[in-house]
Amino acid sequence: ACPLLREWTTTLPKSSTAIFCNDGSDTAPPSQTAATQVGYRSVVSASHSIFITMDAVITEIPSQTRPKWRKVAYGGMQPGFDDNHTDDSFLENMVMNANVVKRNLLKVMQDSVSISQYLCIVALVGLVWTYTLTSTLNEKSLLVLNVSLLGLGFTVVMLTGGMLSLNLFSHYLLNISFFATGLYILAPIFYTLTRSISSDSIWAVTVLLLLLHLFLHDYSGSTVRAPGALQNPTLTSCISLNSSVVASVFFASRLPSRLHVFAIMLFSLQVFLFAPLVTYCIKKYSFRLHLLLSFCLMTLTLGFVYTMHSLLFVMFMGLLVFVNVVCPYWLIRIQEYKFEINGPWDEAKLCFDITD
Repeated sequence: ACPLLREWTTTLPKSSTAIFCNDGSDTAPPSQTAATQVGYRSVVSASHSIFITMDAVITEIPSQTRPKWRKVAYGGMQPGFDDNHTDDSFLENMVMNANVVKRNLLKVMQDSVSISQYLCIVALVGLVWTYTLTSTLNEKSLLVLNVSLLGLGFTVVMLTGGMLSLNLFSHYLLNISFFATGLYILAPIFYTLTRSISSDSIWAVTVLLLLLHLFLHDYSGSTVRAPGALQNPTLTSCISLNSSVVASVFFASRLPSRLHVFAIMLFSLQVFLFAPLVTYCIKKYSFRLHLLLSFCLMTLTLGFVYTMHSLLFVMFMGLLVFVNVVCPYWLIRIQEYKFEINGPWDEAKLCFDITD
């Protein structure tokens, strides 16, 4: 067809050649004969088919030599693709709900016992504070209670943790002596610390600090670590401990004597500092013993609360039921709505310990 096209373009006048080259018309100029016009149309149609075929070949060549898109994290843009280009293979590695844990209702209820246990411990501290403020407990009774709790807790930690050692016993005894001496020296300062502040403000701040302590407390462990522990306490657990200490100081500043202040501060710090360590050691030693201790604490706390006020007993009983029954059931029910997507867009995670 190309020689025929050259022959026709050389025999046609310049005006017809110009029309054929410029506007691509498929009709010959009016000055040509009918036969010339018929031949002209056939050549032009053949030339159009040639041009279309050549365009198809030109468009097919880049697609055949174009590199395949690959999922690369580094190296810049791939030639021939945009920076945000993806194809159908991008979602091949998508996984849904890979890390969703199927929880058992009984297991969740057993884990919630630790929360109820510490709620009872804090409630018992509040009861001791109330009995001290109403002069039901005097300073001598508080000192006897402090010595009894300290000896009992120290014995439990030594037996359950397997740390029976004379050196460790002397180390603990020395630290407790320094701790008690420091509290006794600071008792006069605590006694007059909030004298210029109204009692209503003191009670409001104390309650808020105790609520903050319960909200940020580490229920899975203890802020005071056992000897040899590798993990350090978290920031939230330290804030929780500090809020309980400040609440104890605020309450102690409202007591009638300095010996009362020393006794109640020693009691409060013993409970807030060492009670989580004792319960953690018991739970680690025997889970059944942990459950038995928790139910004993719940019964004891409910009994004391009932002797104080029946409405408080109903409220505290409802709180324990909500924590131990309603919240686990609620957690199990909302698990079916959990939807998690993992894929190549996630951040890379180390498969080894960086400290090794």
